[in-house]
Amino acid sequence: MTEMQVKQGHPNGLMTLFFSEMWERVCYYGMRVLLTLYLVKSLMKGDADAALIYGAYTALVYAAPILGGKMADKFLGYRNAVLLGAILMAIGEFLILGGSEHFLMIGMGALIVGNGYFKANISTIVGKLYEDNDPRRDSGFTIFYIGINIGALLATTVIAYVGETYGFKYGFGLAGFGMLLGLIIFWVGRNNYAAAEGLGFTEEGKQKVAGPLNKAHMVGILSLVLIPLCYFLIQQNSWLDYILLGLFVFIAYSLVKAGIDADTKESVKVWKDRMIALIIFMVINITFWACFEQAGTSLTLFADRNVDRSIFGWEMPASMTQFFNPFFIIVFGSIFSVMWVKLSKIGKNPSIPLKFAFGIIQLALGFLITQVGLQFVNEAYQVPLLTLVFLYLLHTTGELFLSPIGLSMVTKLSPKSMAGTAMGAWFLSFAIANYVGGQIAALTGGHSDSGEKMTAAEGLDKYITTFSTIGFVLLGIALLIILLNKPLKKLMHGVE
Repeated sequence: MTEMQVKQGHPNGLMTLFFSEMWERVCYYGMRVLLTLYLVKSLMKGDADAALIYGAYTALVYAAPILGGKMADKFLGYRNAVLLGAILMAIGEFLILGGSEHFLMIGMGALIVGNGYFKANISTIVGKLYEDNDPRRDSGFTIFYIGINIGALLATTVIAYVGETYGFKYGFGLAGFGMLLGLIIFWVGRNNYAAAEGLGFTEEGKQKVAGPLNKAHMVGILSLVLIPLCYFLIQQNSWLDYILLGLFVFIAYSLVKAGIDADTKESVKVWKDRMIALIIFMVINITFWACFEQAGTSLTLFADRNVDRSIFGWEMPASMTQFFNPFFIIVFGSIFSVMWVKLSKIGKNPSIPLKFAFGIIQLALGFLITQVGLQFVNEAYQVPLLTLVFLYLLHTTGELFLSPIGLSMVTKLSPKSMAGTAMGAWFLSFAIANYVGGQIAALTGGHSDSGEKMTAAEGLDKYITTFSTIGFVLLGIALLIILLNKPLKKLMHGVE
């Protein structure tokens, strides 16, 4: 072990990957934080159209890593996949600067494909820096997770502010430079993580196809074909209804079949039950994130129109209100991880179904906080900024009950032979959630039933009514999960 490794307590490569991922998140969230407002204010889209485009884009972003991970495993190797992803994401951001809807859609296509390669594989490299039973692994991933949230915090403050104050093109441009910085750090520091396995082209990837081109080269070239496909799916987003539903049914069938076929010491019934439990948790996960992801759509437009964002004479840009979530994650993340350990020691750690239910209750209460804000409306029909502060606080604590627990649960519920498929299924649930989130946001709309643009008073009433309905429905779902706690635990066969 080198002196540097002893001093840090972690492999050298961790900090290289930490900063690469941090800047990639600046790029991704920088684009996302401005997207809805850019669609509505610059491209003059209606609220519903903007929400559906946003939902389709974020759904495809979450679906892409399923393919990106497979291509890296089979052909590209992890380092090459991350490099390809970073280049495509930077190109995507700079294409948006063209200023038209076509440039935006092509840019979004490049960002989707790039994110699929980057996001799926940089975490894999982090995992491969550690031996299988290395006790530092969980701590390493926690440090890496902090990098993700610092990137999100920079995007939702600096890029949100620059984009709304000086012009959207400066925000998108800054996000693109963030990605270039991440790419440079990843490339320059490549020797630091060189010990990780599977970084270069695989044996299959090196097989020649045409002249000097091998299979890995072909994968890179064919990836570019996916960009116009993404363009088409964002524009014709109703196609995603059938594609995502079909994928969910296929994945659910694959999981149950894999559980039945699992070649392990435990009985077929155990693995089949665990796979059924995983599918139920996927549905719960979709419910949570479809509502949570209102942050980028209906909650941002609500902040823009019906929230008093003045702080001592300075008006906070609407997109910047999204910074509360990563800020609270950084504040509470480590507190929660310590809390679970302490609760386990005294035998009071809630079961996984109860953690999911408590997370949904907090999400529901966050939406219902808007009813309290309604009691303090000013003459411009705006609720106080504190309404959003408390809403995002509750949403973030809800997220901490659910998000890290979910990832850990997937690895425990699935047999080792299909860990990748199970994680792909879990990512698919996020893709479906983002798409459904766009559909929910489209219902809040900025237009009345007659098609007229709503007044501030009508808009406020519609937002609060929609958010309250979401809150009450979520409370009902949480109650149902609490009632089903014992049957769900039975299906999990001892997984805690």
